[in-house]
Amino acid sequence: MKNRLKALRAERGWSQAVLGEYLSVSRQTINAIEAGRYDPSLPLAFKIARLFERRIEDIFEADE
Repeated sequence: MKNRLKALRAERGWSQAVLGEYLSVSRQTINAIEAGRYDPSLPLAFKIARLFERRIEDIFEADE
């Protein structure tokens, strides 16, 4: 799954560790999501969308 998480995080000047704290996940989880190695659960995707005040579809895009 493609995502814009790294760009959105950079816009706010947050490290992976800080974003992980906001979302109650590890820095490694954030790294894996940004690298496309891990797809977040639906509850986590909603949490990310709420934090960045975006729709899930604006952050995540399914691979075709």
